[in-house]
Amino acid sequence: MTNDLFSKNYFEIFDVPVTTDLDLGELSENNRELQKIVHPDRFAHGSEQERRIAMQQASLVNEAFHTLKDPVSRIQYMLKLKGVDMDSETDTTMDGAFLMQQMEFRESIAEVRSQSDPLDILDQMSKQTKSQISELMTAFTNCYEQSALDGAREIVRKMQFLIKAQKEINEISEQLEDEMF
Repeated sequence: MTNDLFSKNYFEIFDVPVTTDLDLGELSENNRELQKIVHPDRFAHGSEQERRIAMQQASLVNEAFHTLKDPVSRIQYMLKLKGVDMDSETDTTMDGAFLMQQMEFRESIAEVRSQSDPLDILDQMSKQTKSQISELMTAFTNCYEQSALDGAREIVRKMQFLIKAQKEINEISEQLEDEMF
């Protein structure tokens, strides 16, 4: 068994670079290979300690995979590696102009059903949001590489708002499409 997993960060576990632009295919392939090694079923006839360690390793690999697979979780973890706490419940300071923009955008999302072509508007909103997320990811990379960690942290918080808005847009689009058919 590979007991050294517990001493590695998530990127090291999968032998991938610490980057925002992670190759998800490589990550998935490395996950499949690692799961073959640490899967608890392989240790079903082992000692109690071997089974317990296998469960812990499988749990760690699963947590690491899900963290790295999700772009926002990945960049939060990257900041954690640099000692930046992303405890959003204790930090409520944020760019006021951005928050106002998000409130207005959310109102537009909420009112979209009353528009003449809500699906077209939602499509435009989705493209706009995805573009903003992409721009923020680039800005995060720049901040992270320059060790401007406060800026990187602020970008993560903005991305969380945009990801949530994107989910709302997707949900309303699906509901409207279902209603049409």
